[in-house]
Amino acid sequence: MEADTASALREELESQRVALRRELEELGVGAEGLSYDPNFADSSQVTAERGETEVLATSLATNLVEVEHALAKMDAGTYGRCETCGEEISPARLEAMPAARHCINCAAKRR
Repeated sequence: MEADTASALREELESQRVALRRELEELGVGAEGLSYDPNFADSSQVTAERGETEVLATSLATNLVEVEHALAKMDAGTYGRCETCGEEISPARLEAMPAARHCINCAAKRR
């Protein structure tokens, strides 16, 4: 992978990490998970909103794990290699999904 491409992908991943952490913080996700005001009335609407927030927080946290994994692979010098077959992940796929763990062929087989 070219140095310019790798640098741009690292910058994108670091930007995603900052954005994901900020979104999780705005949702009130801390080390213990989501925090709610215990004095807030627990109506069905509040319960539904909590459920939606929990789904969103889980998705954001999963994405954050993937981004941090990709950054760790960059630091280890293994970024851009498929975790299944070991082949190089195409630059187009990495540009579209910088945190991709698998080449397109292996990703298609996993579905």
